[in-house]
Amino acid sequence: MGCNLKDLATPVRVRLPDLAGQRVGIDAFLTAFQFLTTMRDRSPEGDGMPLRAPDGRYVAHLMGFLQRTVTLLESGIVPVFVFDGPSPALKEAELASRRARREEAEEQYAAARAAGDHRLAQKLAARIMHYSPEMVEETKTMLGLLGVPWVAAAAEGEGQAAVMAKRGHLDVVATQDWDALLYGSPVLVRHLMADGSKSYGKVIHAERIDLDAMREAIGLTQDQLVDLGIMIGTDFHPGVRGVGPKTGLKLLQKHGTLEGVCEAKEVEAPENIDEIRAIFHDHPASDTDPAALVLGPVDAKGLTQFLQVERGFSQRRMDDAFDRLKNTGRLGGGQTSLFSF
Repeated sequence: MGCNLKDLATPVRVRLPDLAGQRVGIDAFLTAFQFLTTMRDRSPEGDGMPLRAPDGRYVAHLMGFLQRTVTLLESGIVPVFVFDGPSPALKEAELASRRARREEAEEQYAAARAAGDHRLAQKLAARIMHYSPEMVEETKTMLGLLGVPWVAAAAEGEGQAAVMAKRGHLDVVATQDWDALLYGSPVLVRHLMADGSKSYGKVIHAERIDLDAMREAIGLTQDQLVDLGIMIGTDFHPGVRGVGPKTGLKLLQKHGTLEGVCEAKEVEAPENIDEIRAIFHDHPASDTDPAALVLGPVDAKGLTQFLQVERGFSQRRMDDAFDRLKNTGRLGGGQTSLFSF
């Protein structure tokens, strides 16, 4: 998830209709994990894993993407989903740490299941979720049937989206990852895909952060903001010990650069600091054509085959999606149920 700049930002609540007509780049992988960890089997003896089709295939990701994408379309938003590419070599240490934590959680999960401790197993299940390559391809297929554009990133999804926003190919980047600001996204919207849902009894609202306004408020240049992120800790470096957002801000305001802060604290600056900075200032990105980032026709017959026939989606779920798509004007009239085809 990268660094956490929450303590330094002043988010402004944004309503989905406020983004009508805008191309919003959405971090597909973080969105998928949101669905996989919330749409799970929590029945009394459930295994806590994502919801499945009758044939055993996971479908929670498809349910989540379908529901939320239709919600965005109803608000007039043009969603552009951005899927992660190969991770930069600098991230290998972080990925290795994640794999180790997941393997430990998998062992604990298996032990809980064997002991019949369903409550503990369901809790642990959230730690072992995996957005598999098969799930990724299924998501892309469904988005294509919905006529919704998607992009394969050259590296990090939020980095790709930020570069696209800087190029003017996107209006907004939607992700939970604060690193999007380090990559230079002019506008970040958090909680977009959870807007209106509840967490611990509180309603979640989407929040907008404008990069220029934030930098002006805290008095940092973009170079210094990247240095601050590295000091706090990112996926590419663990950070400087004892430095959090507020402390780091004060140190940078006084000493100017990460090297200056490290010298003042009498600690070694990262040897590969220029390489880490380059990840944020010049992130690898796939070429994109803004003319292709538009909504296409909805393939109602294809969606019915893919979701209802092949994956057991209920008639109610399909009818609800089609009725809502009709309200957007993106689906013609007439019966759209399975029996029409």
